[in-house]
Amino acid sequence: MGPVWICALALLAVLGDAFLPFIPSGTLVILAVLNTSEMEGALLLAAGVAVASFLGDLVLLNLVRRGSPSVQRRLDHRPELAASVARLQQYLTSQTGWAAALLVIVARFVPAGRTILDLAVGNSTDSSRRFLRLSALAALVWASYIVSLGWLNSRWFNTDWLSLVVSCFAATAISTTVVRLVRRRRRELALAGR
Repeated sequence: MGPVWICALALLAVLGDAFLPFIPSGTLVILAVLNTSEMEGALLLAAGVAVASFLGDLVLLNLVRRGSPSVQRRLDHRPELAASVARLQQYLTSQTGWAAALLVIVARFVPAGRTILDLAVGNSTDSSRRFLRLSALAALVWASYIVSLGWLNSRWFNTDWLSLVVSCFAATAISTTVVRLVRRRRRELALAGR
């Protein structure tokens, strides 16, 4: 596969992981970065990743708002997912400003967080304009992060396979840390609410 096809595949994965969070979009973006040898290519890829990420949110949000039967079936058959969506909706309606922005950004780093957030916003009665602005910001942050991670590792190591392994390990470690922090915060809020 040539670099153009790998970049196209990475962009499609980023777009699609709003719907299918098991797609390894971060790994594919890192692989695409390793196939772009110049800084300009990495910057162009980062811009494409940010746009694809935002468009994925926009498409899923519109599907949920229009009452897509497949999305509703997904919620109906998975009570844990429905509970997460309801919890996130409640939290989102009570937060404004930086807390809401941080939540949307952090959701990008949590596996399936982006999907649950899109479902929560799509099922809420609030306007989605604020969310779309925050989603654009989160897409820029995540795209900058994942492309920089791949690009820096490609400069530190002489082999692509080692750069890929280190980048994926670092991305997984960061996501795991974010998940642990989110779970700890959720437990603290649950204990405080008692």
